[in-house]
Amino acid sequence: MQLYDIARVIRSKNAGPFTLTMDLFFTDITALKKVLNSPAFTSQTISKLYQVRPEEVRIIPFEAILAVKVSLPRFVGSGAPTDRDVYGAQQHFPLGNIEI
Repeated sequence: MQLYDIARVIRSKNAGPFTLTMDLFFTDITALKKVLNSPAFTSQTISKLYQVRPEEVRIIPFEAILAVKVSLPRFVGSGAPTDRDVYGAQQHFPLGNIEI
């Protein structure tokens, strides 16, 4: 099962010009914990998908609202000449494809 299959919502956006954040929302605590405990949902896995160092990936669970935030540096700053997604709104696709 892919992360897209278990999360109710996955979205990405800028958190400033140099940071990308992705929000994952779940319908229940069981689904949230399944993802958090998955050996595939790690900083190492995410770092490979987004070509950053594992120590730059932050996975922040918010169990009270059944959510997880993933933050990492953008490949290029928002608005840079080589930026393909100035809002960071289309960056969640690799994350959603992780096999849980």
